[in-house]
Amino acid sequence: MRGMTQPLLDFSDLPLFDRIRPEHVGPAVDELLAESSAALEKVTAADFPADWTAIARELDVATERLGRAWGAVSHLNSVADSPELRAAYNAALPRVTEFWTRLGADERLYAKYKAIDPATLTAEQRQAHRNAVRNFVLSGAELQGDDRERFAAIQERMAEVSQKFSENVLDATDGWAYYASAEELDGVPADVQAAARAAANAEGREGFKLTLKMPSYLPVMQFATSSELRRKLYKAYATRASDQAEGEKAVALDNTALVREILALRQEEARLLGYRNFGEVSVVAKMADSPDQVIDFLRDLARRAKPYAGRDLTDLREFAQSELGLADPQPWDWSYISEKLKEARYAFSEQEVKQYFTAPKVLAGLFKIVETLFEVAIRRDSAPVWNPGVEFYRIERNAQLVGQFYLDPAARAGKRGGAWMDDVRTRWLRPDDGRLQTPVAHLVCNFADGVDGKPPLLTHDDVITLFHEFGHGLHHMLTQVDERDVSGISGVEWDAVELPSQFMENFCWEWDVLRHMTAHVDTGEALPRALFDKMLAAKNFQSGLGTVRQIEFALTDMLLHTSHDPAGDFMDVLRQVRAEVAVIQPPEWSRTLHSFSHIFAGGYAAGYYSYKWAEVLSADAYAAFEETMQDDGTPSVETGRQYRQAILEAGGSRPAMESFKAFRGREPELDALLRHQGMA
Repeated sequence: MRGMTQPLLDFSDLPLFDRIRPEHVGPAVDELLAESSAALEKVTAADFPADWTAIARELDVATERLGRAWGAVSHLNSVADSPELRAAYNAALPRVTEFWTRLGADERLYAKYKAIDPATLTAEQRQAHRNAVRNFVLSGAELQGDDRERFAAIQERMAEVSQKFSENVLDATDGWAYYASAEELDGVPADVQAAARAAANAEGREGFKLTLKMPSYLPVMQFATSSELRRKLYKAYATRASDQAEGEKAVALDNTALVREILALRQEEARLLGYRNFGEVSVVAKMADSPDQVIDFLRDLARRAKPYAGRDLTDLREFAQSELGLADPQPWDWSYISEKLKEARYAFSEQEVKQYFTAPKVLAGLFKIVETLFEVAIRRDSAPVWNPGVEFYRIERNAQLVGQFYLDPAARAGKRGGAWMDDVRTRWLRPDDGRLQTPVAHLVCNFADGVDGKPPLLTHDDVITLFHEFGHGLHHMLTQVDERDVSGISGVEWDAVELPSQFMENFCWEWDVLRHMTAHVDTGEALPRALFDKMLAAKNFQSGLGTVRQIEFALTDMLLHTSHDPAGDFMDVLRQVRAEVAVIQPPEWSRTLHSFSHIFAGGYAAGYYSYKWAEVLSADAYAAFEETMQDDGTPSVETGRQYRQAILEAGGSRPAMESFKAFRGREPELDALLRHQGMA
């Protein structure tokens, strides 16, 4: 009955997403905060033993319930935003933030953990214990007096401004639309035009509704012959949530002041903890030893990649001049030129490829390789969901449940852009009842929906994105670790967490994997081998430009959090980095930092380099599969088993470098990455 009246307090099984309403948020959060606070007081009492399991039985059980309920609310806030839910979320956010800040900095609890004898712990518990003691220090547990109060105030304010940053990006993205004529859409793929016409019709409008959501924005930039239309969308996208945006709500959604405040708060937090800058704080829990090591790594990679990027740009300029009559290409022309050059050089287009990748067939192919390689079975399952388009699945090994996941593939209004994996609950041998709790994950993407009764069509990039997020999901769900804080992705160094996701991307380039996931939307025919060979030949097309673009983001992020004075103009840092590593300079009015949610509203602050860092790990790990590929071109199940056991099942129970060496027998090498990207 309680689940009927208060779904956020029902922990009997999966979240009751179909019943959760904004009015449930406040009362549930209040009750769970009270339970968690009471548990904290109980375990920090003088007569409570400094015992890992005893503390977990009281405190971890209570805080896990709070985390799961708040996680459900946060998830809905990301995928089903509404004014009412946003208000309820923002009203509860300060209280939730205050509790976690107080918990992380509690001197009494810190003392209990320090008093635990590591000799009484299992290997998994010892790793979790080391992480916990480190995290107490980073959470301000050793601060006193005014410094302690200020640290807590910073955490609360950071939660508020990060959430506001995210809301501004979402509102700026959702709030922009352009209703194009049929003439303006010359060159744009038919399925994109059909979706745009349907969107306009749904509003009782004439023409074709174009938005800044990726399934609408990207095809226009790649295929529209109208440079003016591309310019219109490019400017709206590049100035989202900034001082350069146009429209009546632009001022209210400008993130300039929020970026300055976030950087200043992080700098102040670092100083309170005894570090020179936030970059130093960030790397404490990562594989990298220091910000300088990261900066050197990025600059070394830039030095190697920039000549290739320069050649890529020369190719584009020459093609634009000779074949397209564009003597002076503008920033909004490059995607179009690139697509045309690829079509000319490799005799295929993304639009041609897309017809073979229907969403159901791609999913079946993904499941086939995962089932084969990691010796599991994936089956449809049922659960309450937040949208009719959401699917639910279970993963089994030897007929035993291993994990479950929600798949939310389609872009829609009120849903945050991008793609991500998040945990619903974590594998845990529960200390309260001895039951083994199996892991559950969210896999979220923003693909185009199907039109005219046809299944959704995915670009090859979409396919890669799906494999990427599923790699994160496998890391979370295939773990065999029973200790919650180091189970799955928990406790994994942030700059290693992208290893399993980027590793999975490689299979999107293997013929014997790819051919099983294709069926032409009209004829049902599989992808022709000749077309795949063209795709493979084009795999590293413009990889130099792509690499320096990622380095630009990563280096800017780290410099903003190390050498930059928050009182100065943060755009200057971006300009300096572009001058150093970029070969294409965007317009002066471009404001990509204002929508850079990874570092200002996500977990990647002074950590965006993790993508390139982990690419080294993933490329080297995949090289083991290349070395053991079967004669028929299929990956080795034995190598898959070794990878599953060394990387996926181990989760965060040991340092990532130990897991990597357990799989490869040595430390990672940069050569595999450069070879994979055609820059060896």
